[in-house]
Amino acid sequence: MDMKRDYYEDVQLFSSGVVVFWFCVLLVFLAAFPFIVKNYYVYVANYMAINIIVVIGLNLLVGYTGQISLGHAGFFAIGSYGTIVLMTKLHFPFLLALPAAALIAAIFGFLLGLPALRLEGPYLTIATLGFGLTITQIIGRWDFFGGRQGLHAPELHIGSWHLSSDRDFYYLLMIITVLMTLAARNLIKTRVGRAFIAIRDADIAAETMGVNLVFYKTLSFAISAFYAGVAGGLFAFVLRFIEPEIFTLLMSIMFLAMAVVGGLGSIMGSIAGACLLSWMDLQLRNILNIPYVGEWLEALSKSYFSITGVSNIQYIVFGLILIAIMLFEPLGIFGIWIRTKKYWKTWPF
Repeated sequence: MDMKRDYYEDVQLFSSGVVVFWFCVLLVFLAAFPFIVKNYYVYVANYMAINIIVVIGLNLLVGYTGQISLGHAGFFAIGSYGTIVLMTKLHFPFLLALPAAALIAAIFGFLLGLPALRLEGPYLTIATLGFGLTITQIIGRWDFFGGRQGLHAPELHIGSWHLSSDRDFYYLLMIITVLMTLAARNLIKTRVGRAFIAIRDADIAAETMGVNLVFYKTLSFAISAFYAGVAGGLFAFVLRFIEPEIFTLLMSIMFLAMAVVGGLGSIMGSIAGACLLSWMDLQLRNILNIPYVGEWLEALSKSYFSITGVSNIQYIVFGLILIAIMLFEPLGIFGIWIRTKKYWKTWPF
């Protein structure tokens, strides 16, 4: 029986030798991945890793604290533009510009968290939605940020290391992703993480037990925004060019969908949901090139719809996936994993 008898059993990083073994296997696989696949799949892995960082931060807010947000594209944009501006205009090195931009995003997250003290449910959703839309409008109208023309990412150097390819950037990105994943996992085991969970389950009861709602709700928004800011700064160097039209409402919805599909209140669920929907997003953008399926959709669109709408078919697929998850597995991919693990532990009984 898997029973924890001591607090330190709950907070330790590796619970058994089996976990250590598979973690080492994962690290070896990540290190060898760029040498065994084509360059396109390295780009896909980079895209997945960035979404993993965002969704883990969003899950800390939505899954663990119970606060909804549809404004994470705004924090993502702040991280992207902040990193590039600090590097090009203030000549910050990358390793200083990235956390500095993320801290700026965290400050905005703290300010956005203040309305969360009085708002909840759909009202809080509208407030965060308004923030995300406002940020992109301000950035697009300010010449300091390149206006509607956007900004180009500068050459990336870390000391004597020149990161000129997707493979070079992959290793930096994976190191940051692994570290931030471990940081989030450790955070939820601490006093702060337990306060987040208490607020999610019953905020009034948590407050009567001494949990400071003002502090922890705003802290949750700030930490989540910090993760989005880090991911945004990294995203700017994956694309090499950013413009305000990238950071749309659909981006915020996509982040939330990844968290829900993966499983709210789960770090591993965040990773699974981000990987699945990131891969689907990239694949479905070229859905017309898929044999048979593309031809069928094109014929269907010509007969009943507009051919220009086929390129957005991924959003229909994402919507159907969300509906299926809510109907059949509310815990998401993580819930499927838990049920599968329990089944094999008790098999054949």
